[in-house]
Amino acid sequence: MSADVKNYIKSCIKCLQHNPIRRKLDGQLKPIKPPNGIWELLLMDFHGPIAPMTHHGHKYIIAITDVLSKFVVTRATRDCSAQTVVRFIKEDVICKYGTPRCILTDNGSHFTSAMTNNLLQQAGITHLYSTPYHPQTNGQVERYNSTMDAKIAALSNQQKTDWDEQLPFVTFNHNATVHSTTKQIPFEMVFGRAPKLPFDRQSEVVSLEQHPEHITKLKQYISSLENEAMKNIIKTQQQSKKRYDLHRSNPVYNLGDLVLVKTINNRRKLDVRYEGPFKIAQRLADKTYIVQHIKKPTLTKQITVDSIIPIFERLNIS
Repeated sequence: MSADVKNYIKSCIKCLQHNPIRRKLDGQLKPIKPPNGIWELLLMDFHGPIAPMTHHGHKYIIAITDVLSKFVVTRATRDCSAQTVVRFIKEDVICKYGTPRCILTDNGSHFTSAMTNNLLQQAGITHLYSTPYHPQTNGQVERYNSTMDAKIAALSNQQKTDWDEQLPFVTFNHNATVHSTTKQIPFEMVFGRAPKLPFDRQSEVVSLEQHPEHITKLKQYISSLENEAMKNIIKTQQQSKKRYDLHRSNPVYNLGDLVLVKTINNRRKLDVRYEGPFKIAQRLADKTYIVQHIKKPTLTKQITVDSIIPIFERLNIS
């Protein structure tokens, strides 16, 4: 009797749709493997809209982060359009630091537009997309955004209408400071030298002489910084994964399994938390699936395991 009651409750679809989950969400952490070099993989995202709008009409910040060095490039913008993305990549990324190999973005229309993809294709840049509604993929940019907000707010005027004027200083501060993960200075990893600050005392004697093996030694030095950063990133990722995975399940779904999908749009108090039922139509990766609605076969979604819950089969009670 007890087993039958438990099965009846677990298989109640309305209960599954409305009940809050009091445990850790499914799916173990899968960190992004650090690339072999600088400017190999970059993460790009928009931040905003930021209120209040500045005197110059800026409401957004577009930022791009190098995964290995943690070097960040930012720009305050008036909108988050594809035209703004293209201009940023051409003027602030390619023209100043060279062409990156890969850029990872979310699925916003400004990144998926034909204009953005045409530029990336012409420049020979591979465009990677994160899983929809899974901001953890772009976690490095999200963490920088939260740090950036606090520093900009502290430096801005009382009305917070000049935050765009403080953005270059906050960005430089990040790039000139030892990063907690890599234990290296992003600026030094990119340029092969520590940044000179306005209050640094410099020698009055300027030498124009250059060591004959300067280029070779510079490459060796940057390579050593990259190797050390890579080791520190992997070490930090392993520690983070151990903490994140503790008491967290990592389910595997088979084709045809019935599931409910977390409601993404804004919901009222009594609205369902999970919609469906859906069935597993395709497995894209360890944590990513394509699901298909049972009653609306044309409705499919790409989803991760932390956004789905299984539907249990109700046993016949004889």
